[in-house]
Amino acid sequence: MNQNMFCYQCQETAGCTGCTRSGVCGKTPDVAAMQDLLVYVTRGLAAVTTALRAQGKTVSPEVSHLVTWNLFTTITNANFDEEAITQRVAETLKVRDSLLPQVENPAALPEAARWDGSGDWKTKARTVGVLSTENEDVRSLRELITYGLKGLAAYTKHANALLRSDEELDAFLERALAATLDDSLSVEELTALVLETGKYGVQGMALLDQANTGRYGNPEITRVQIGVGKNPGILVSGHDLRDLEMLLEQTQGTGVDVYTHSEMLPAHYYPFFKKYPNFVGNYGNAWWKQKEEFAAFGGPILMTTNCIVPPAPSYQDRLYTTGAAGYPGCRHIPGGAGEEKDFSALIEHARRCPPPQELEQGEIVGGFAHAQVLALADQVVAAVKSGAIRKFVVMAGCDGRAKSRSYYTEFAKALPKDTVILTAGCAKYRYNKLDLGDIGGIPRVLDAGQCNDSYSLALIALKLREAFGLSDVNELPIVYNIAWYEQKAVIVLLALLYLGVKNIHLGPTLPAFLSPNVAKVLVEQFGLSGITTVEEDLRHFLEA
Repeated sequence: MNQNMFCYQCQETAGCTGCTRSGVCGKTPDVAAMQDLLVYVTRGLAAVTTALRAQGKTVSPEVSHLVTWNLFTTITNANFDEEAITQRVAETLKVRDSLLPQVENPAALPEAARWDGSGDWKTKARTVGVLSTENEDVRSLRELITYGLKGLAAYTKHANALLRSDEELDAFLERALAATLDDSLSVEELTALVLETGKYGVQGMALLDQANTGRYGNPEITRVQIGVGKNPGILVSGHDLRDLEMLLEQTQGTGVDVYTHSEMLPAHYYPFFKKYPNFVGNYGNAWWKQKEEFAAFGGPILMTTNCIVPPAPSYQDRLYTTGAAGYPGCRHIPGGAGEEKDFSALIEHARRCPPPQELEQGEIVGGFAHAQVLALADQVVAAVKSGAIRKFVVMAGCDGRAKSRSYYTEFAKALPKDTVILTAGCAKYRYNKLDLGDIGGIPRVLDAGQCNDSYSLALIALKLREAFGLSDVNELPIVYNIAWYEQKAVIVLLALLYLGVKNIHLGPTLPAFLSPNVAKVLVEQFGLSGITTVEEDLRHFLEA
């Protein structure tokens, strides 16, 4: 079969097998090729830094930040700009070549660490992509590790933006990435590395949580407006809180309001951001609705990270990118981790635009990250012991375009009134505007924040285990019905598996990159399964 490309890293991959003609996400075969090549040379750089550390040498944070930035660039829906990705390949080769002479035995390094960059890069890319690993199970495990590391890189990159880093975490990420080039590793060794990736996933999530709360305070219960004001506005999407902070500082006194979109909604929960009078509310829903919502907004949109849908002509000239995000023809605002960015062009653009067109009215309640929930721990424990709360249902993760995702809305509606939903990520948009009521003052939807805040859900479970005096987290009245879309969801899943959480339902489909044998291991050892029907899954969860 002739293939223009091969990619199966996201949930929407064609036929749940792989995109071969063009990406369902919108990326072209040429962009896919350069992303494959960027991952390949980044693996090579990681092999070099791992060898240097084994020699007792120090690797600079700047090199580690390059690795994480590269992986973040290749996450689904982050960067569609072939020229920008090509520049990152060139920069990575330059950095690698500067380090290579320090390696004592460079001939022992894998080919990716020694490739000289000669020849046609797209031709080279076709030989180093996913399918270059012939053994199906080894390929599956390598990709599972790689996608987990991409998710981990997203967490660490956000922490780096707030000047937080962890050398141990960087060293592991590079060691694990280099291991995906090692043909001597057995299936058993790769499986162990999968779980080790989950271990460091927990550490990476904790690092980001410390970075966010250290700068912005602990999220608190907050009512967020979803209507619009009368001023021109800027809409901020993606995930990066530091970008939002800089934009809010620069918009003071300009007459321009700032709105969040999709995964930026939880920014409203942090005390720090409440001091900005022009930070007025949230506009729209999950990322995949952006074509209609961005068109209606009327002002400029800032994409801080992944979750870009290829823009419609009606607003492409209003779409700006920054950080690892990029789209050809859209203006990019430069600035690396920890650097100040200049948003003046974006702000001036906004001042020439009309106010946003109103989509809806009302408010959303959120802010139930770990500190806030644990402040309510006595109330929560009492509600469980009295029988007022029968189950907590973790419905975290991602949203997406597939019609099958209406399952999550129907599931939330069908849950008995003595159950509480714990959520984080844009999956919440399937049910966070439903009137599900409360249990003794505890809302039945507790939103911990972004997918980046999934650490809160793990921490809440561990603290509740202590509160109930249980030895096993699986003895808690908590069940897991998680939706996934991209690679940050993969690291969350691996983190939960490392923490010992079992019997997770994952949907709307199981990942295409799980080979039958790898999937069998996850089913037999951890009870991982797919979703079925609302009625059947409800019966299963309530009996658990």
